[in-house]
Amino acid sequence: MSTKILVVDDETDLELLIKQKFRRKIRENAYEFIFASNGQEALTKIAEHPDVEIVLSDLNMPIMDGLTLLTKLPALNAILKAVVVSAYGDMNNIRTAMNRGAFDFVMKPVDFSDLEITIEKTITYVAQVRETLRAIQENNILKMYVDETVINFMARPEFENSLLVSEIVEATVVFFDICGFTAISEKLPPDQVVNLLNTYFDQIVKGVIAQGGYVDKFMGDAVMAVFRGTHHLDRAIDAALAVRQQIQTNQAQLSEGIQFQPSVSTGINTGEMVSGNIGSASLRRLDYTVIGDTVNLAQRLQSVAKPNQILINESTYQLIKESFQCERVGEVNLKNKANPVTIYEVLA
Repeated sequence: MSTKILVVDDETDLELLIKQKFRRKIRENAYEFIFASNGQEALTKIAEHPDVEIVLSDLNMPIMDGLTLLTKLPALNAILKAVVVSAYGDMNNIRTAMNRGAFDFVMKPVDFSDLEITIEKTITYVAQVRETLRAIQENNILKMYVDETVINFMARPEFENSLLVSEIVEATVVFFDICGFTAISEKLPPDQVVNLLNTYFDQIVKGVIAQGGYVDKFMGDAVMAVFRGTHHLDRAIDAALAVRQQIQTNQAQLSEGIQFQPSVSTGINTGEMVSGNIGSASLRRLDYTVIGDTVNLAQRLQSVAKPNQILINESTYQLIKESFQCERVGEVNLKNKANPVTIYEVLA
């Protein structure tokens, strides 16, 4: 792939020299040169060729000089770099050019061997800038799919060497499920189902983040959230109460006169759990999550919760009974639990 280079100079002889001296590079499709006679024309050329990566510009030109052109370039292309090629090589001009964004300065009469070295150096720098911008863009996209906690974990120096290393943590897990969504999804077009689900997910996520939790995963019309650190249980319950209140206030008026009053059923449990990467290192497909009986019980509690109920077990109730208003529901049989579990509903 050739590098597109814009040469800006009012000396017509320079165009001929450029084509002669770099004929091999041009023939090999390594360089592609475009020419302009002043700064104003250069701006037009850049608009016509947005893939220009390097500008070789003189300083003393009619209509728009090189120093003025340097001030215009950043707004046109963040990657593009300029090299000044001028006979006016006094320190004042060099300093001014550099302060206005010039990458390098080549004196006239031009030593074309030196100019080629400078061009190659500039090409390398532009490639590095492009790679950095691409990494930033990819990182921003990654943040849309992966929680910041996971990204911070991956940034650790020892990450590659500890892919499958896990740790025991004390945390709180919350499962939210949007009640009745499966039934309503049978009556709506797929695009409306996705848009509606994303609306409710966004409200749940905001409630989780506001209390310092992070979303572990989305599962159908359910959300799994994890809270760690100081007062993680209290913050998880505050988040659950806020989410329930927010979801209740959003009645949806759907197509064909269908109304949907959303509600959320919630299960919460706290205690020790295993935190780490689960999956296949060979396939390079891993999921940074928490697992264990504490997590399973939270999901089971959510599965028996009625619309707008927030359920906890006996041990969790004992930890928060002085801080939150709760009501005993009774004993229930939960899947894969040998003995009945006493559950409580968090009211406020």
